[in-house]
Amino acid sequence: MRKRATGRAFRRDLRCVGDDAFDAEPFARKNDGVAQLDTPVDGARVERLSVSSAAGRVIRTLAVQDVLIGTYLTVLALAVVTGDGEDKSAAAARVAFDMAIFLVGVVLSKSGVLREGSLASGLVYRLATFLPIFLSYFHLREIIPAVTSRVRDAELLAFDLSVFGVEPAVAWDRFVTPQTTEWFAFFYFLYFFLLTGHVIPMMVAARNPVRLAHFALGLFIVFSFGHVGYLIVSGWGPYHHLEGTFAHPLEGGLFYRLVMATVAAGGAQRDIFPSLHTGAPTFFALFAWIHRRALPWRYTWLPMAFVATQIIGATMFLRWHYLIDVLAGLTLAAAASFGGHAIVVREAAWRHRRGLPPVFRRLRWAWGDADPPPPPGG
Repeated sequence: MRKRATGRAFRRDLRCVGDDAFDAEPFARKNDGVAQLDTPVDGARVERLSVSSAAGRVIRTLAVQDVLIGTYLTVLALAVVTGDGEDKSAAAARVAFDMAIFLVGVVLSKSGVLREGSLASGLVYRLATFLPIFLSYFHLREIIPAVTSRVRDAELLAFDLSVFGVEPAVAWDRFVTPQTTEWFAFFYFLYFFLLTGHVIPMMVAARNPVRLAHFALGLFIVFSFGHVGYLIVSGWGPYHHLEGTFAHPLEGGLFYRLVMATVAAGGAQRDIFPSLHTGAPTFFALFAWIHRRALPWRYTWLPMAFVATQIIGATMFLRWHYLIDVLAGLTLAAAASFGGHAIVVREAAWRHRRGLPPVFRRLRWAWGDADPPPPPGG
């Protein structure tokens, strides 16, 4: 009976958060406790009330993804402080920079400093949430060595051999040729374009606020948990740990050189568990499949699924990841896709019932469709 009731509640939440649900009921601000005071009050008290009201508004309108990002950045900070690595000052500065972007952006967009529903508020909030997650990846080059000096390649390899009886990077060595290397290098390099090709259009042009919230929360789950995984299970990968055991060296053309140059220039290093080259493309494919009734996902989910399989194969063929890294990435992507969808639907319905603003609003570009203007005083 409990499962049946839960299913009915979930379907009710789905009906509640249709594409235009939030457009029909703009967020009505509650009385801030300052504007309607009839008797003269001390100016300092009014200022304190205003600050208190703004802080309350920020806390009241926080989303699940805000809590996730704040927790993730806090974990990074604590890991740096308590880590046994070296040169913690550079790592601490990177984490502080990411935290500052997040906190300043959330306060500006949620406290009333920037008008609710305005283009500036929407852009600032998007940058405040997406930027720290992706910038922190590049900062992991300093953060991981500051947190730990231990590598776990031996344990990961032993796990694969004991549980699966095979390590794909080794087993596929006999198939290595310049042609096969270039094929997989192309898809591995394509990952970076898939990432920007999904994130930027969704940030600036998404029309369905619930779908955008699902995309954002799912992606934040993949990357935040993935980055923390790098700290806990740090390693170099088969290319380094098994160097000298491969009969066929990896040699390719343009795309292989691009992959090597990109990893050397921007890679976090020791970032193998879980495989985010597996997690992110798989999340994109599952997200497109979940939303396949809408454009453009109805036409992209199948090609995206194919591309994801090739990128996953590339992570092992090019000797970056162990099999367990890939399986962890697949698990993370599935949890982010389906778990994130369930969370977002329930959160959207919860916010709607309480008169809170949606996690995201469509950006109100001057030349395009816009949300209704906020209520007077907003």
